[in-house]
Amino acid sequence: MVANHPEDEFIFLFDRPYHSDFIFGKNVKPVVLFPPTRHPILIVSWFELAVKRALDKYQPDVFFSTDGFCSLRSEVKTVVMIHDIAYYHFPEQVSFFIKKFYQNFQQRYLQKANKVLTVSHFVKNDIVENLKIPAEKIQVVHNGGNEAFQPLSNISQKEIREKYANGHPYFFYVGAVHPRKNIHGLINAFDLFKNKTNTPHQLLIGGRFAWQTGKVKTAFDNATHQKDIHFLGYVTNEELPQLMGAAFAFVYVSFFEGFGLPLLEAMQAEVPLITSNISSMPEVAEDAALQVNPHDLDDIVKAMLQFFENENLRKEKIQKGKLQRQKFNWDKSAELVYEVLKNTAGSSL
Repeated sequence: MVANHPEDEFIFLFDRPYHSDFIFGKNVKPVVLFPPTRHPILIVSWFELAVKRALDKYQPDVFFSTDGFCSLRSEVKTVVMIHDIAYYHFPEQVSFFIKKFYQNFQQRYLQKANKVLTVSHFVKNDIVENLKIPAEKIQVVHNGGNEAFQPLSNISQKEIREKYANGHPYFFYVGAVHPRKNIHGLINAFDLFKNKTNTPHQLLIGGRFAWQTGKVKTAFDNATHQKDIHFLGYVTNEELPQLMGAAFAFVYVSFFEGFGLPLLEAMQAEVPLITSNISSMPEVAEDAALQVNPHDLDDIVKAMLQFFENENLRKEKIQKGKLQRQKFNWDKSAELVYEVLKNTAGSSL
């Protein structure tokens, strides 16, 4: 939006010192507001005091909030982007203060906004059904892909496998290591897959450990093939495209996603997918993936075996991924967002 609309001024509000990479053009004015939003009480203070004052001062035509929050006290027209309402479905997996914050404020923020954007039709329907926001107020704008993810040459794939997987093919997951992501189910399924095949395939898990990871630890401790399961921890932006591009298959059997961006990254890297048949994942993957019931270990194992036993199936899913990924484009999404902002700024809502 910044690049395509040099005629507009964009005021970026930060809650802490910012990196210069975020200042995308000369038409961006960065403003740092106190306090840093590291606790629900500070989030409320930031939006109701600091953001409110900034909006009063700069009088923008429209305020765009990209993470579901806004100022309830400001009269400036507002567009809110919301990525999911996972807290509603998994309250036990959210810390006490965060849970209370969402329960008290999320619906109010969406009611306050003039327009709501979501990243998938699944999230839109979820918000309509459970938070009672009118469907006509919500517009879907899908995420786009990251050009850093590209297919790797055979030589590069071999180098990555030597570095991370003892030279063997590997199944790959990246994301938070958290119960909602079903990492424990992935580990258990991989263990069963190894028992059935006795193949040297490895499982690489990239991402930081979140809280409540007892199920993950238990699954790993009980795994017969622990030596073939590797926790990589945080994966850098430089490492991730390489790890994705060298994978035998990407496995993303989460219980709940608002979009599931790694699925799109795997398609761009031309890696076959296994993903869940629930929430937003079928919408993003469609027939580019083997879709499984994430609650059914045998179903996950079956998909792993299908890729292991049928190279033509892997190639077929890669080809379908090339077509599916074309539906998701950041330039197109940016223009859709811009049109919503422009219409909201000029509306009489």
